[in-house]
Amino acid sequence: MGLHLKEGADDDLAENHEINVTPFIDVMLVLLIIFMVAAPLATVDIKVDLPASTAKPAPRPEKPVFLSVKADQRLFIGEDEVTPETLGAFLDAKTHGKKDTTIFFQADKGVDYGDLMSVMDKLRGAGYLKVGLVGLETAAKK
Repeated sequence: MGLHLKEGADDDLAENHEINVTPFIDVMLVLLIIFMVAAPLATVDIKVDLPASTAKPAPRPEKPVFLSVKADQRLFIGEDEVTPETLGAFLDAKTHGKKDTTIFFQADKGVDYGDLMSVMDKLRGAGYLKVGLVGLETAAKK
């Protein structure tokens, strides 16, 4: 609580009803520093061999659009081979221009991760943001 001093004959001190935010700012700065130090420690960069999923697969749409990448980096939409340059136009024709269509993406095990990301970038560049990754189903262990 602050005081406001008046000049004059009146000896009464009037109260100043302004909030002192300095302690609040001090606490916020300390918390900011703590989180800046702790945030890098929360990320982990460990190589992990992930197991196959035993989750129940999502229902498949009536006419799914499959984008496949073979081991020799050839691209296929359904049974039709496409080039990376014509991928967007071919998908537009296949989905009738509906950009919210889920594209089911599958790739051979031997395909390089960089090549997969290149195809994903081409999908994003064409405006297809809904991508479902296809994997092998495994039986759940009891």
